[in-house]
Order: sequence, then C-alpha cells, then structure tokens
Amino acid sequence: MRVLVTGGGGFLGKAIVKLLLKQGKEVCSFSRNIYPQLTELGVEQFVGDIEDLSAVIKATDGCDLVYHVAAKAGVWGSYEEFYQPNVVGTRNIIQACRHCNISKLVYTSSPSVVFDGSDMEGIDESAPYPDHYLSAYPQTKAEAEQLVLAANDTSLATVALRPHLIWGPEDNHLVPRILERGRAGKLRQIGNRPCLVDTVYIDNAAAAHVLAAEKLSLGSVVAGKVYFVSNDEPLPLWDIINRILAAGGLPAVEKSISPRVAFMAGFLLEAFYRLFRLSGEPRMTRFVAKELSTIHWFNLSAARQDFDYQPKVSIEEGLSRLQHWLQQGH
Repeated sequence: MRVLVTGGGGFLGKAIVKLLLKQGKEVCSFSRNIYPQLTELGVEQFVGDIEDLSAVIKATDGCDLVYHVAAKAGVWGSYEEFYQPNVVGTRNIIQACRHCNISKLVYTSSPSVVFDGSDMEGIDESAPYPDHYLSAYPQTKAEAEQLVLAANDTSLATVALRPHLIWGPEDNHLVPRILERGRAGKLRQIGNRPCLVDTVYIDNAAAAHVLAAEKLSLGSVVAGKVYFVSNDEPLPLWDIINRILAAGGLPAVEKSISPRVAFMAGFLLEAFYRLFRLSGEPRMTRFVAKELSTIHWFNLSAARQDFDYQPKVSIEEGLSRLQHWLQQGH
C-alpha cells in the first residue's frame, strides 16, 4: 500500500510516517520543504504548496490512502492567511483524491472547531459548531472539517480526528512555546480555577490516525464521522504546563492574572496590532485568554467503540520521555 502524508515533516505528520513505515507501508510526503530526517527514513518527498492543485495531484497520484495533516496553525493572523492553506488546501486534497481515484482520506482537525469560549466538559462529537470564532485558525479548520465530512460518499470514504494539544519529544510548537515563555518569565496563570484539560501524547495521536484509517472504507462505521482524540487523562491545565516546565528544568509559574484582565488585554493588544499592522504575535489574544481559563476534556467513547482507540503512553511516561529528550540538548 502506498500512502501520502501531507505535512509529513511536521510533528504529527512525521510520527504518522514513522508508524506507517514500521507497518511496512510505502510512504511519501507532501510539504513545502525537504526534510533530511524523512530522506534518512527513505520517504519519497514531494515539495510544493498545498494551495497548488496540480502539485497536490502530482503527489497524490498512485496512492491508496491520504492522511491530510498539513495546516497553518496559530492563534494570530488574518482570516485570509489561514483560509488559503487550511480551506483551499483541504479542498485541493479532496479534489486530488477524486482525480486519482483514492478511496480513503483521513483528516487532522482540532477540538477548537467547536470551542465557543466556554467550558467544554466531557463533551462528545454532537457538540455544535459555534456561531462566532475568536481566531481564524479554528474557524478555517472548522470549514475544512466540514468539507471533508461532506465529501464522504460512495467513492471516497473520509474521517476527521480532533487531537487536543499534542506534545512530546520533537514537538516544534507547544513545548518550545511554553519553555521559551517560561525562560523569559512571561507566563502568567490565568485565573485560579483548576480547569481540567485533555492533552494527547504524540505517539497516541499518531496511533489514533492509523487505527481510524484501518477501519475506514466505503460505507464503514467511521466513514463521514469525526472523533475527539486525547490521552483521556484530564489534569488541571497549569499542572500540565508546570510539569512541562519542570521537564525543561524551569520553575513553575507563580504569578497570575484574572481571566477578565487577560481577555481585555488580548482585546486591546489585537486592536493595537491591527491598527499599526505590527508583525509577530501579541503576547495575549482573546482566544488564548479563553483557552487558558476554561475546561477542555472530551468523551472518547466513539473513538474507543468505532476504531478501538486506547492511549498506550500515559502522561507520566510521556513526561519522562520528554524530559529525557530535552536533556539531550533539544
């Protein structure tokens, strides 16, 4: 079986690639750059822009299955910046699958597509999309997710997964962000509520994608559905952050601000950045203020029942592996 992973050089994409290679699959990757580690693994790499349909078709041709992991992530930026890679890119993947007669597509979504700024406590996949988003990222991921689910039919089976806060060794987003701000003394606990939050260790997130793909076929139980994915070990958010800081040899966060102050700061900073067209990212945004002061944990019954998902690596074990990796100088 020949499999394409978009964003195969990224954190989650690379973990999926490695897992597929262990299973003896022929794997290729589509990204904007060549990744030496993928070259060492013997992965054929296609370089191009996901907004370029012809480039996507070239990479997709001859494959039996596509994992669409590539996306523009972030908490700040214009709608257009996110719309092109996330929505147009996903539409191109769907069109390429049809053009190349590929019958299976696994899409990486995000729980943020149903986040309305309030607590998400034990919710399942029946939770509706909100009427309004505080950031272009979840808005465009929601639009892309809906495209993927709507594309499921008698010739193309699709499934979408929503992994929450992926972390672990080789993380190039969440862990470095936490450690960088921790070193600079810029982290502040928002509120004093012990908000329980789900996260997912990288190996578990990758395994969930492969398990879903194994169950995916035309008319199967997972076709046309979406699933939450996590470690199913909700912990107070700031406990998790402090344990990641400890893994990096940094002290815990001690200072705090109220959720109301954080949200207002985000509102003012966003306005300031827009008014003066500043580059970079505001230290706080409304989306981040809400994310860091609300509950986020999910009911995984559907994933367990439909494709036998069971997290194999605990948070405790994952933190031990992360600490070891960081101590190697990464």
